[in-house]
Amino acid sequence: MKASEVRDLTVQELENKLVELKKELFALRFQHAINQLESPARLKAVKKDIARVLTVLSQKKSAE
Repeated sequence: MKASEVRDLTVQELENKLVELKKELFALRFQHAINQLESPARLKAVKKDIARVLTVLSQKKSAE
């Protein structure tokens, strides 16, 4: 997910996306713990997406 895509979302959509990404991260960590993770790079990508969403979310909330 690109930063420009994240900036186009509303606050509610960002909050929903954050919940979705956190669930995905949990699932990936669980797969990693039981050695069934196919793509370890996906963990890093999801963490970066979460950081992007949190950054844009805080920017939008402070602008209000």
